Amino acid sequence: MKTQKLRYGIVAADLCWGVGAMALSYVFRYGHTWQDPGRIPASAFLPFVVSALLFWTVLSSWLPLDGFRGGWRFSAILSQLFPAVSSLMVLLFAGAYLARLYTSRLVLGYFGILLFLGLIAIRLTARAFLASRYRAGAVRKAVIVGSGPIASEIARKIECHPEMLWEVAGFLCPAENAPNPVSPEMDATPINVRSVGIADMLRSRGIDELILAVPKPGHPEISDLVARCLNQGIAVSLVPQPYELYLSRPTLVDLDGLPLLKLEGVSAVQPTPSWKRLLDLALTTPLLIIAGPAILAAAAWLKIRKGKGFCSETRCGQFGQTFLMYRLNSGRHAVGLPIHEFLMQQSSFTELPQILNVLRGEMSLVGPRPEGPEKVRHYSDWHRQRLNVKPGITGLAQVHGLRDQNSSEDKTRYDLQYILHRSPFLDISLLLQTLSTLALRPFTHRKQRKVGLPLVHTDVVVGTVFEESLSSAHSSQSSAD
Repeated sequence: MKTQKLRYGIVAADLCWGVGAMALSYVFRYGHTWQDPGRIPASAFLPFVVSALLFWTVLSSWLPLDGFRGGWRFSAILSQLFPAVSSLMVLLFAGAYLARLYTSRLVLGYFGILLFLGLIAIRLTARAFLASRYRAGAVRKAVIVGSGPIASEIARKIECHPEMLWEVAGFLCPAENAPNPVSPEMDATPINVRSVGIADMLRSRGIDELILAVPKPGHPEISDLVARCLNQGIAVSLVPQPYELYLSRPTLVDLDGLPLLKLEGVSAVQPTPSWKRLLDLALTTPLLIIAGPAILAAAAWLKIRKGKGFCSETRCGQFGQTFLMYRLNSGRHAVGLPIHEFLMQQSSFTELPQILNVLRGEMSLVGPRPEGPEKVRHYSDWHRQRLNVKPGITGLAQVHGLRDQNSSEDKTRYDLQYILHRSPFLDISLLLQTLSTLALRPFTHRKQRKVGLPLVHTDVVVGTVFEESLSSAHSSQSSAD
């Protein structure tokens, strides 16, 4: 099944369920009083159904509501659907009030609840369908040519997107890079194979696609491997170099068979959108009122115990300007902490004083996590792009499990994705996902996340490597011919 067809199928199911949810809501409200003369006729709810369907169609074409983005994580699906359905219900209630339509608010309330539950069920059904396709073996087996972070990231992203119906069956890399050729999530023993027989070996083991993630895909030996794979009916995909493509939106242009990757750049100087500042103030002000007493109580306890309740750390904000980031005086990664202090760190309660930084305009609720001047001093031009926006208390990288101990490269990739796609909807979604992550953190171990969908085990050993380096492949083949 094509990914686009699956997306359209989910949207179509959403729209059908919208009609069904309204019908069920009407039945729940009036099912036992059909003869009541005061009953509002069903036709009165037709404008609400039409408005809901139009709104959802437009919203689905603009925002990723199908569950694909974020890797089908349940928390991501909830955080996408909840603000979307909430916006729809606000629109319906406001429209009814402004148009002075006499209607049943209970019917609309039932409709919102049923719609939300049904949309979740549709996505879980799609996930179960994809799982059944994996169990049936209806997947394309791919082998990644390359080693290092790019190859590992490709493997992780394929695992996180089961709608692609791809399975990483192995890796190919020069023998000298064999000790660490694959992603840490995959545990298998490398096997050796001569480079001249790679295409035949891939075909014999049912490999459908070869993914090139090497710095020089035009190398004669790589070209020879690609030609042999194409002759064997194995498709070939290419990760463009440089992979990161900096802060741009790439589109593919076909110029009479010559593929061009067009980069639409984003301005380096990006003022903070007005909606973002309004959202920060609207959320942090009540948060400070609610959490303020708890923060002060925790600070008083830490002051009695350690002589100091709050501490500050120098961080680099937007455009590299330094500021003092506040937090409760509890050392990170300390051992032997009292249970109260341990729980404060596990729940990130120690970071709550940073809402003062948000109110002062030095930070935002959502954005790249700020790093110290020492780290920023060693940033490359690519890393510095994350300084184009205000740093945040949480961000896309943190939602995906990256913390202070993770490398700046890993976090920057997520931060640049956020900068390209930031919107009020994305900010709210990330905040909801952060709350979900914090709520589940005490019950989970901090391990590398794996995809929940089952993968079909094949006889291709993960970690396939060359016995010879790629530089000798061509000469070996020539002698054989």
